[in-house]
Amino acid sequence: MADKNRLELTWIGKENRPRLEPRILLEDPEKTYHAPHRMTDKDIFDNRLIFGDNLLALKSLEQEFTGKIKCIYIDPPYNTGSAWDHYEDGLEHSIWLSMMRDRLSLLQRLLCEDGAIWVSIDDNECHYLKVLMDEIYGRENFVANVIWQKIFSPKSTARHLSDMHDHILLFAKNKEKWSRNLLPRQEGHNISYKNIDNDPRGPWTSGDLSARNYYSAGTYEIKTPSGRIIIGPPKGMYWRVSKNKFEDLDRDKRIWWGKEGKNQPRLKRFLSEVMEGIVPQTMWFHQEVGNTQEAKKGFFLISSG
Repeated sequence: MADKNRLELTWIGKENRPRLEPRILLEDPEKTYHAPHRMTDKDIFDNRLIFGDNLLALKSLEQEFTGKIKCIYIDPPYNTGSAWDHYEDGLEHSIWLSMMRDRLSLLQRLLCEDGAIWVSIDDNECHYLKVLMDEIYGRENFVANVIWQKIFSPKSTARHLSDMHDHILLFAKNKEKWSRNLLPRQEGHNISYKNIDNDPRGPWTSGDLSARNYYSAGTYEIKTPSGRIIIGPPKGMYWRVSKNKFEDLDRDKRIWWGKEGKNQPRLKRFLSEVMEGIVPQTMWFHQEVGNTQEAKKGFFLISSG
C-alpha cells in the first residue's frame, strides 16, 4: 500500500531504468599487489580497485556484498556545468538525476542494516539529491547534512556570494540501528577543567544551574555557605533541578559556591565522568578537517614526487 505522505521527485525519463545483467570482476594479475605475508592476524588483503563504468562495477559487487557494507562514501559529479578530462560535469538535470538514482539504489542494497552512506555535493544539486535520497533510503533514515568549510578566504571574483562550503548528506540504512562513533578528545577539550578546591575526584568545570525552560519545581530560595540568601534564579529563569535534588548535590560537594562560599551556585562536572570522546558535529571547519587548497598541495606533492 502506497504511503500517501511520501513525496517523490519527478523528472523526464524517470521511468526509464537500464537493464543490467549480472557482472563478474576479472583480476588483472599484473596490477595486483599486497604485502608478501600478513604481519598480524588482523591484516586484511581484500581491498579492490575497480576500473570501469561505476554502475557496472556496483552491479558486479551486488551478489557478494549485498547487505554487508558498513560504510559508503561517494563523491559524485556535482553537475556544475564544467568539463573535465575524465568525466562530463554538465549533464542535463534529468539525466543527472537518473544517473544518481540508479547508483544510489544499488548502493542502498549493499548497505548492512546498521550501515550508512555519506555523499559529497555542493549547492548545484544538493537539495534535489536530498529529496532523491529521501525516496530511496527513506526520509526517516536521514541523519544529517554536514557542512564542510572547503575554502577559508572569500573570493573577490565571486559574482554574487563567495561559496565556501560543500555538503555531505548522511543517510542510514536503518536509523534506529545505526550509531555514530565518538571523536577522540583533544587536549584543548580539557583545558577548562581545573581542581581549584583539591576535590579528590579530580579536575572539574562548572555549569550554570539556571535555565529559561519552565520547571515547576525550579523556584525556591537557596542559602549559601556564607549565609547569604538567594531568593531564586535570575528573573525569567528556573533552577534546573528540584530543591531535594539540589540539596543532594550540595551534600555530595557537587555545587561550587565560589572561593568565599557566597556566589551563585554552579554545578561541578568532573573530567573523570565525561564521555571518552566528543560527539561529532555537523559543522566541519577547515582548521580541523582541511580544505581544498591543502588537498591540491598534497596532490601536487604526490604527482611530482
